[in-house]
Amino acid sequence: MLVRNIKLIVYDFDGVMTDNKIILREDGLESVTVNRSDGLAVGVFKRRGIPQMILSTERNKVVAERAKKLDIPVLQDVPDKCEALKIYCRDTNIPLKDVVYVGNDLNDLEAMRIVGHPVCPANACKEAKAVAKIVLNTTGGEGVLRELLYYVKTDEDRKRNRR
Repeated sequence: MLVRNIKLIVYDFDGVMTDNKIILREDGLESVTVNRSDGLAVGVFKRRGIPQMILSTERNKVVAERAKKLDIPVLQDVPDKCEALKIYCRDTNIPLKDVVYVGNDLNDLEAMRIVGHPVCPANACKEAKAVAKIVLNTTGGEGVLRELLYYVKTDEDRKRNRR
């Protein structure tokens, strides 16, 4: 299933850009592992002119640093992702039907239900898989965004493929 005319891609962080695990040091600092191919995918989506953002219930320096490195906006410490996404899309005039939301767990379900294109990684919870229109083959932290490149197409991609 190909997705076209996308106006925004929204990523959950933990379990999508990461494998949903943390390294907790004895001094309380957290670390995660991210996949460089996801960074490549963010760059491709940017070149295609598709805005992207991270939406997270946690406030975590790791999330902020990854968003900064990818040069995409992040909304953190969001208790209700669905409401936050509705407000963001209203304020930016983006129709929810033109949004891809990539989530993996229970706190993503309501946001996944209101967008036109809910997506989840292969190892998402069964409830997210039931809501998703696309269940990827890739597990969280292993290149989810990179695989998404195969599904999200623009008019320019279509023109290039006709040549």
